This record gives sequence, structure tokens and C-alpha cells, in this order.
Amino acid sequence: MFGKTKIIQIGNSVGIVLPKEALAALHADKGDIVTISAAPDGVRISAYDPEVQRQVDAGREVMREYRDTLRALAK
Repeated sequence: MFGKTKIIQIGNSVGIVLPKEALAALHADKGDIVTISAAPDGVRISAYDPEVQRQVDAGREVMREYRDTLRALAK
């Protein structure tokens, strides 16, 4: 755990400021892209990995294309 942070106004949006320790753990720096995903206990922030995103997109494409087949196999 890296402590707490406050949600702040940034123009018409909101954001959070990450402590140096959190950035170091993410291996991220100013301007880098991070991924936010749901986790069983809240949300998870992780460094963006284009290879992982490519794999997720490919999986979604397969699930969309073979939806009926996958549904039948799940029974």
C-alpha cells in the first residue's frame, strides 16, 4: 500500500496524484499510459503493455466471431 491520495479537479475532468513510490512500483513516469481494471477488492492500476492489449483485443475478436460455438461448448 502506498498511502492515500486525493481526487482533484483537472479542467473538466478529475484525476489522482500518484506518489513516487507507486510510480516506481508501476515502472511508470509522467506521460506514460496506465491500465485501470476491475479487481475483486476494487480497482487495479498497472503499466500499459501494448502486447497485452493486442492479446485482449484478439481474444475479444475470437469471442465475438465464435460466440455461438463458445456458448454451445460452455453447456
